[in-house]
Amino acid sequence: MSRPPLSTRADYRYFQTITTRWQDNDVFGHVNNVVYYSWIDTAVNNFLIANGILELGGSEIVGVVAETNLRYLREIAYPDPITVGIRVEKLGNSSVRYASAVFRADENVASAEGFFVHVYVRRETMTPTPIPAIQRAAFQSIM
Repeated sequence: MSRPPLSTRADYRYFQTITTRWQDNDVFGHVNNVVYYSWIDTAVNNFLIANGILELGGSEIVGVVAETNLRYLREIAYPDPITVGIRVEKLGNSSVRYASAVFRADENVASAEGFFVHVYVRRETMTPTPIPAIQRAAFQSIM
C-alpha cells in the first residue's frame, strides 16, 4: 500500500509559529508525541480567537474536540523552531475538520501531519448547534 505524498506548506492556509521548549523533549531526545497535539490545538485556537470565533470564557457556542489523528514523519527536538499549518478540510453543519501539519524550521515538507475535528455546541447545554454564518465565512477563508 502506497502512502500519499507528504504535505508541504503550500497545502495550508493559516500558520502559527511556535517556539519549542526544553521540557518538550523526552528521554529519547526528541519532542514527545503529546506536545504535537498541544501545538495544533494552539494554532487552531489562535485562528479562532483572531477571527472572532472564540472569546475565551464568553462564547455561547464553542468547539469541542471530537477526533484527532497525527502521523509522525520526521523528528523534531528542542531548540527547533516550528510552524503549524492548518486548513479547513471539511465544513459541516455543526462541525469543522482541520487538516494540520507541523513544519520544522524553514523546511517545506511536514514533520507531522494529521487532522483535528471540532463539533460546535452551546456552552450551557453541550448540545450540537449549527455554525453561525459569520464563523462559517472565517472557516471558508482557509478551505
